[in-house]
Amino acid sequence: MTENHVSGVEASAISVLKRAVELDQAGRLQEALVCYQEGIQLLMDVLKAAVKEDSKRGHYRDKIKGYMDRAEQIKAQVNQMKEDGKYHEQIRIAEDATGYSYEALFKPYVSGLLTEVWVEDPYIRHIHQLYNFLRFCEMLLKSSCKVKKIHLLTTQDEADGGQQNGALAEIKDSLSAQGVTLDLQYSSTIHDREIRFNNGWIIKIGRGLDYFKRPKGRFSVGYCDYDLRPCHETSVDIFHSKHTKTL
Repeated sequence: MTENHVSGVEASAISVLKRAVELDQAGRLQEALVCYQEGIQLLMDVLKAAVKEDSKRGHYRDKIKGYMDRAEQIKAQVNQMKEDGKYHEQIRIAEDATGYSYEALFKPYVSGLLTEVWVEDPYIRHIHQLYNFLRFCEMLLKSSCKVKKIHLLTTQDEADGGQQNGALAEIKDSLSAQGVTLDLQYSSTIHDREIRFNNGWIIKIGRGLDYFKRPKGRFSVGYCDYDLRPCHETSVDIFHSKHTKTL
């Protein structure tokens, strides 16, 4: 690594670990654990690449050990809550908040063990909602998991069923080309919104996948990058169950 590169990695480590501490203090343990793990790896990269003085190496080792100890404590605590069936975490998304793309929100819960997903959302009907579902599927495809099947339970658009059916058929064909099966079902009675992963995580978003605000224009910041898109106020409840059920 060049000196500038090392400085950049160190700055990234500080930023990620600061976020880990904030999440830890807020009780968002699974998210904190992911940030601790990422920050620790970055610090280890800095230690290996650039730190030559014994005093500095000792300082970095102590920092890394402290963060690793805390990460192990959180991991044990989360695993125990999972085992007891008591894991519950809530994230409050404030009005106009940014930084809540699907990648940012779901990353802590998408693991290599994930192969099947159930989405129950009555509002995958209008164009922007259909695009939201597509972006959610793209997030799964880009992640470290190996999703093979996605189940969608939604309501039919009585006003323009052709548009909805056509879009979902196209998404289904596109996913099939990626080796993923989309199982589509309709219900006229569903109201709740819920996403289940077969690695045990259950995510309930008050507004479902439709929590982003409409952009001010097609060329405004946040139109393409959803981390920069303002959100509607909503809550996200995360649970864990060792026995996920189909919808």
